[in-house]
Amino acid sequence: MPVHIEPSNQTCALEQGDVRVHGPASAVRISTDDGKSMSRAELDGRFIWITEAEADALTVAGAFDGRHHVKVDDGDSVI
Repeated sequence: MPVHIEPSNQTCALEQGDVRVHGPASAVRISTDDGKSMSRAELDGRFIWITEAEADALTVAGAFDGRHHVKVDDGDSVI
């Protein structure tokens, strides 16, 4: 799991590949990458891909939630 949250002081660590950043959860910005239709968490200018459950956990810890729904314009899409 690339997201580690310390509830006692609301800090977190984001890890993915060679990206490892640590800081207050309130400094994390969660956004949506439209091209990948995925959420990502950004801290100190570095980002990692995260699941929706991880995004929800980060927002509970104080992260800014800037996600939005991605909608497909293709009529054959199931979404």
